[in-house]
Amino acid sequence: MRILIIHNRYQDPGGEDLVVQQESNLLAQSNTVKTYIVRNQKGFAGFLQFLAYPFNRAQCRKLENTIRQFNPDIVHVHNLHYALGPLFIRFLHKRQIPVVMTLHNYRLVCPSATLFHQNSLFTSSIQATFPWKAIWAGVHQGSILKTFWIALTYYLHRRQGTWQKVNRYLVLTPFAKEIFKHSAINISEEKLIVKPNFILDIAKNQNLSQRENFFLFVGRLSQEKGIKTLINAFEKNGETLYIAGDGPLKAYVTQKCASNTNLHFLGRLKNEEVRTQMQACNALIFPSEWYEGMPMTIIEAFATGTAVIASNLGAMAAMVGDEKEGILFEAGNADDLGNCVDKWNKMDENSKTKIREQARNSYQQHYTAEANKQLLLDIYNSLNTKL
Repeated sequence: MRILIIHNRYQDPGGEDLVVQQESNLLAQSNTVKTYIVRNQKGFAGFLQFLAYPFNRAQCRKLENTIRQFNPDIVHVHNLHYALGPLFIRFLHKRQIPVVMTLHNYRLVCPSATLFHQNSLFTSSIQATFPWKAIWAGVHQGSILKTFWIALTYYLHRRQGTWQKVNRYLVLTPFAKEIFKHSAINISEEKLIVKPNFILDIAKNQNLSQRENFFLFVGRLSQEKGIKTLINAFEKNGETLYIAGDGPLKAYVTQKCASNTNLHFLGRLKNEEVRTQMQACNALIFPSEWYEGMPMTIIEAFATGTAVIASNLGAMAAMVGDEKEGILFEAGNADDLGNCVDKWNKMDENSKTKIREQARNSYQQHYTAEANKQLLLDIYNSLNTKL
C-alpha cells in the first residue's frame, strides 16, 4: 500500500510529532510510506503562514505535485495548524483519494484546541454555529484577532463542505468521539473511529510488586496539567513526590520543592530516565484539569505496569478504570486527590499488584504497536477499493 502521511509541526516539538513519527515508522515496515511535513515559523514568515491559513494555495500546489508524483492509495492527515491549512483536502477529494484524519485535539470545534481557558474548562464553542464567545475571550494565545482568524478558517471550510470530504476521522478515546459527534461540525458517527495512540513495549517481564515508596508526576508544569492541585495535596499529606518536567510553572514548583522536604524536582528527564522512575514508583499521579487527547504518559505507565491515580475527567476517565488500572479523583480537588493517595497506601500488596497487572493488561490489549498497525491498515483497506 502507498501511504502519504501529512503533518504540520508546531514551533516546539510535542506529542503529536512523536505519534506521527512512530506511526510512519510502523507502517513503513510493510508498506511504501512517504511523509510530507511542514513547520510553523516565527516572525514575519510565521505571520504570512498564518495569514494564508484559510486558503493556502502555495502549500496546496506543493502537495498536489507530491501527490501526482507519489500516487498514494491513501492519505493520512494529522495536524493542519497553521502553515498547512485545510484547502488541499478538496484537491484530494477531486482526485478520489481516500483521506483519513487524526484529531489529536479539539481545534475542529474550538479555536482553543484544548477546550480549556483561564484555568477552567471552556466548552461554549462545541455546539456554536460560530464561536463568538471564544473569539471575545481570546482563547488562542489571549488574542481576539488570532482566535477570530482560526475560527473563520474552520467555519469557512465547514460552510464549503471541506470537512465532509474526509472519509474517516480517528479520535483517541470514546470521550472524544462523543464530543465531535455532538458538535456543530456535524460529522456522521460512522466516520468517527476510536484509534488510540501506542508506544513500543518497554517493560517486558517486569516484577510488578517491587516498588519504592514514592509517587511520581511526569508532564508539563502548567495550570491545566493540575500541578498546583498536585502540590497542594502532597503538602498536606506529607507523602514523597517526585516531579519531572518543565513549563511555565517551573519557578513555582522549584520554590515549593525547596520549602517541602517531601517534594523533589527532577527537571526534564530523558525517555529512558522517565521509564526508570515509572518502574520504581509506587504510582503515577496524573492530575490534569483539561480534556486531554490521549496522554502518552498514562500509556507509558500502563506499559510499565504502573498504577495511575488520575483526574476523573475526559480521556483520563476513559483510560483509567477506578480500582482497575488505578484510582480516579475529582479534577482540581486537592483533598480528594489526597484521599485517593491515602486509599492507595492502605491497600494490601495483593490488591496493588492486581491493579498493576490490569494496567499492564490494558497496555497489551489496546496500546501496542501491533494492535495499532492492524487497526490502521484495516481502516485504510476499508476505504480503498483498489487494494
